[in-house]
Amino acid sequence: MTVTIVGAQLGDEGKGGIVDVYGDAADIVVRYQGGDNAGHTVVHEGDEYKLSLVPSGAVRGKVGILGNGCVVNPETLFNELSGLRERGLDPDVRVARRAHVIMPYHRALDGIEEKAKSESDDEIGTTGRGIGPTYEDKAGRRGIRVGDLLAPDVLRDRLERVVPEKRAIVEDVFGVPVEDLDNPDALDVDAMYDHARTYGERLAGQTVNAGQFIADARSEGKRVMFEGAQGTIIDIDHGNYPFVTSSNPTAGGAAVGSGTSPGVVGQGEVLGIIKGYLTRVGSGPMPTELGGVEGDTPGYGEQGSGENEEIATYIREEGGEYGTVTGRPRRVAWLDMPMLRHSARVNGFTGLAINHIDVLAGLDEVKVGHSYTLDGEETMTMPATTEEWSRCEANLRSFDGWATFDSAAVAEDGYEAIPDNARAYLEYVSEELDTPIYCVGVGPGREETVVAEDVW
Repeated sequence: MTVTIVGAQLGDEGKGGIVDVYGDAADIVVRYQGGDNAGHTVVHEGDEYKLSLVPSGAVRGKVGILGNGCVVNPETLFNELSGLRERGLDPDVRVARRAHVIMPYHRALDGIEEKAKSESDDEIGTTGRGIGPTYEDKAGRRGIRVGDLLAPDVLRDRLERVVPEKRAIVEDVFGVPVEDLDNPDALDVDAMYDHARTYGERLAGQTVNAGQFIADARSEGKRVMFEGAQGTIIDIDHGNYPFVTSSNPTAGGAAVGSGTSPGVVGQGEVLGIIKGYLTRVGSGPMPTELGGVEGDTPGYGEQGSGENEEIATYIREEGGEYGTVTGRPRRVAWLDMPMLRHSARVNGFTGLAINHIDVLAGLDEVKVGHSYTLDGEETMTMPATTEEWSRCEANLRSFDGWATFDSAAVAEDGYEAIPDNARAYLEYVSEELDTPIYCVGVGPGREETVVAEDVW
């Protein structure tokens, strides 16, 4: 059996925590897209683990796989594995030979390109970790794959073709002297060859043909969990383009990015992860936004100037809404139902996990963007273009707030122990999406989750 974990919003929904909740029964956890731009936090036995590349299940001793849909920075991978070992864990992470490698020149280009875009107010708000340029090379058929690191002749040939191209882009297109880069060796063929070969030697014992590995495991009756990074609304195809990531966090990406068939994913559970409110890091429309972030929110002025800044600040501080990877403050908004209807349709959710209900506790009133008004017409789902989405005005629906509560006690006592007003809020979401609630996060720890349904 398989379970696919998908972010239903803009990322930061608490996917790692849900993998942790249901991970005990899984044998294998597969990351199927993204790279080390995917910050996720797992709390296990009172300890907090902040990861960006290693699959969340590794904290619980599960076999982790970075699938062919991922882009892998070997330095990040080995640093995270070493950090886990220093804390007494023994992570078992395999890497797909078809996965693409983030090279130092990708990171250099990411920073240069984003700086150039910022000068014309076209920046996307990337993490600067080379994710987009690596996927560009993948699509352009000039990428370096993990399997190439194990084949010196192939690796040398690919680098001799691609590195001069990158040097020309840096010098001739962007006008940046190579010697002015933080890492000039990023555009030196010999240096990149030595760099890649070193990591290839370290990776040799943990690379796999991911699709076959997963198929063999399933034939032995093992349970497989597919873990998506980011969220549906920054999916390269189904998100608010161009303010998107470079891969497919949606459920379809689980098949493509792991080497399994769509039927395998579709026959299992697809769990949509929702934060009880909405956040995002970076630019792009956000119709239900409460208070902005300087440099990210379009048209936003000096920090603290938003109309509902007090509520936004309360939620941001209570929820610790700062990027796991970047540390940037996240933009904060009410829950956006047109967004979630779009996500439910695209992914085919069989169940919902709704997190951070405790963060909203203490507010007198909680609102939801029930629909949009676009050019004078009410619409119940996101429009297809970002330009249209930016013109949408949210039609808000109000719910009575709920008092703070003992998260551990509520989790122990079960769903009926959740405050009545919070349950009314949850059930509204479930009814609107025509999808049952499988679990509710009432605190940051695994033991602070109300489990209503076992996905296995």
